[in-house]
Amino acid sequence: MRSQNKIKKNTLDIPSDVKYIRKVSSDVLKSLSSYAPDGSLSFDIKLCVEEAVLNAIAHGNRRDKDKRVRIAYWVEDGRLIVEVEDEGRGFDYRNISNPTEEGNILKASGRGVFLIRHLMDEVEYNDSGNRIRMVKKLTKDGL
Repeated sequence: MRSQNKIKKNTLDIPSDVKYIRKVSSDVLKSLSSYAPDGSLSFDIKLCVEEAVLNAIAHGNRRDKDKRVRIAYWVEDGRLIVEVEDEGRGFDYRNISNPTEEGNILKASGRGVFLIRHLMDEVEYNDSGNRIRMVKKLTKDGL
């Protein structure tokens, strides 16, 4: 049974400019103060949020400052949920090369999605690939 507590959904709408990335991750982490996440958990969340926002800015919106990146985040049932959406055409998230495989190790990109998939508990994309939803358990009983 779900808690009857009202869930506060936080939203940010930023231009496609990398100078906003740290503000986004900082705001997300500040919203978790009552959970007192340890250093490792905070690091994983910060890295994944920053990677997702950077990907939206650089790859999704192609650094077009007229395009926006929308971020929504909230805590529900002991889990942090973060959604990042850009205005780009999306990408085929099903066909991403593994950056740890031989032949991909020296490539300049391709590690962000890999890290997100390995550090978050759940990762989903919308069909077009321009919105990512990441979930991280904040408590041992986070469902």
